[in-house]
Amino acid sequence: MSFAWAKQYEPKSDFTKWIDEKLPLPRMVYNAVGAGYPVPRNLNYMWNFGVLAGFFLMVQIVTGVVLAMHYAADTSVAFGSVEHIMRNVNYGWMLRYAHANGASFFFIVIYAHIFRGLFYSSYKAPREMIWLLGVVIFLLMMATAFMGYVLPWGQMSFWGAKVITGLFGAIPVIGEPLQVWLVGGYAPNAATLNRFFSLHFLLPFVIAGVVILHIWALHIPGSSNPTGVEVKKESDTVPFHPYYTAKDGWFLGLVLIIFSAFVFFAPNVLGHPDNYIEANPLSTPANIVPEWYFLPFYAILRAFTGDLTIPFTGIVLIEAKFLGVIAMFGSILVWFFLPWLDKSPVRSGSYRPLFQKFFWVLVLTMIVLTICGGAPAEQPYVLISQIATAYYFLHFLVILPIISQIEVPKPLPFSITEAVLGKTEEAPKATTPATDKPGDDLPGGSLQPAE
Repeated sequence: MSFAWAKQYEPKSDFTKWIDEKLPLPRMVYNAVGAGYPVPRNLNYMWNFGVLAGFFLMVQIVTGVVLAMHYAADTSVAFGSVEHIMRNVNYGWMLRYAHANGASFFFIVIYAHIFRGLFYSSYKAPREMIWLLGVVIFLLMMATAFMGYVLPWGQMSFWGAKVITGLFGAIPVIGEPLQVWLVGGYAPNAATLNRFFSLHFLLPFVIAGVVILHIWALHIPGSSNPTGVEVKKESDTVPFHPYYTAKDGWFLGLVLIIFSAFVFFAPNVLGHPDNYIEANPLSTPANIVPEWYFLPFYAILRAFTGDLTIPFTGIVLIEAKFLGVIAMFGSILVWFFLPWLDKSPVRSGSYRPLFQKFFWVLVLTMIVLTICGGAPAEQPYVLISQIATAYYFLHFLVILPIISQIEVPKPLPFSITEAVLGKTEEAPKATTPATDKPGDDLPGGSLQPAE
C-alpha cells in the first residue's frame, strides 16, 4: 500500500544520487525497513518475532556454511567429523552449539509468529498471500530441520530418519518406489546422508528467497495491528525507523542473552542424549522421538492406531499408517485454508470473546500434543493424543467457521489513533461489522456501536 505521507528517499551526495539512479538499492532498503515505511503505531511485542525469525535464519545460514567446511557426508566418518568439529576446529564447539540451538530458537520464534497470526487473524484479506507464503516457509523449515537432524549420524539421527522416510512407504502404489528413491536404498545409508546434506545446505537459501517474497507481499497492504483496524491517516502510523528498529533492537538483545545462555551453559538441554551415540542399525532406541519442535505433529501421526475399514466387511480402505501420514501433513495444510474458513468480519481476537476461549484451548491442545509426542507410544498417551488430534482438526474445520457466524464481537475503535490515545474523534454510525478494502471509509473488521 502506498501512503501519501510516507517520507521519500532523498540522496544527499553526488555518489548516492548516482547509485540511486543506476541501482536503487538504498532506496529499496529505506522504503522497506527505514523511515520510508510507515507502520501502525500500536504494534505490541508480538510483532517483534518476525524480525527475530529473520535474524535466526541468518544465524543458521552463516553457522551452517562454516560447519559444512568441516563436515563429511559419509556414514563411515560423519559422526567422527562432528566430533572433530567439536574438539579440534577453532570455536567449532560454539558454531555447532549455535547451529543446533539456533534451530530450536528459530522454531520458537516462528511458533510465536504463527500463533500471533492466528490470534489476530493476520490471514484475513487483504493479507492472504502473506499468510500462504508463511505456511510455505514453515514447511520448508520442517524439511530442512529434519534433514539437518540426520547429519550428525547419531542413534536418534539414524532411527528418526528410518521412521520418517518409512512414512512414504505407506502411500499406496507409489509409496515403496518413492521411499527407495528418496533414501537411495531400503534403509538410511551413505546415499541418504549425501542427499540430505545437499538439500539441507540448499533449502535455507530457498527459504531466504521465499522470505523476501513474504516481506514483499507484506509491504503491499502494510502491517496488520492488534486492533485489526486498517490505517486511515498519517496519525495512525509512525516510521519504521527509528521507532521499531529501536524496539526490535532491544528485544533482539534480550533474546540473544537467553540464546547465549543456552549455547554456553546448557547447549544440550533441547537435544537428545542418544544422538551422542554413533548410529547403529542393530540397536534400536527404547523410544524413538524427533526434535522437540516436531513432537506435536509426531503425536498426530501416532494417534492413528486402527485401519479405516468398511463396516461389517473387514475390507481395509486406508491403513492406519497412511491415515497417520495424511493427518500429520493435513494438520499443517489446513492452515492454507484459514482465510476462507474464518469468515468473521472482525480480525483481532482481542474483540472476539468466544474466539479467544477456543484459541487458548487450541494452544493447550498443542502443548498436550507436544508432551504426548515425546512420551512412549503407550496408554494413556495414545488416547490423549487421539482426543487432542480430534480437537485440533475440529477447531479449524468446524469450530472456527461456526464461531465466525454466531459470535457477537465487541465494538472496535474507529481508528488506530483512538485505540492508542482514546476517543478523540467522532465515528460514523454503523450497527454491523464491516471489512474494509482499499478506498473504503470504514476500518477493517470494525464494529461501530449505534449512537
